[in-house]
Amino acid sequence: MLAGQQHWLRVEQLPSYAHDLNPMELAWGNLKATELANLCPEHLDEADTAAHTGLHRIGGSYDLCFNFLDHTGLRL
Repeated sequence: MLAGQQHWLRVEQLPSYAHDLNPMELAWGNLKATELANLCPEHLDEADTAAHTGLHRIGGSYDLCFNFLDHTGLRL
């Protein structure tokens, strides 16, 4: 299947796990450092609300999302 796409597709072998190449690790770190920092909820719903608030903040920022991708050094 890949052989037929070689004229436009370049395949890069990546390590099995490299957190610095995963933009979601950066998003998770940003969420933990902002909405979840020092959070000690009495109820699970409070943690859920804080996490959703952070994910909406991150997802609503085009620049922030692409900065996470740029930080990996990978190109589309």
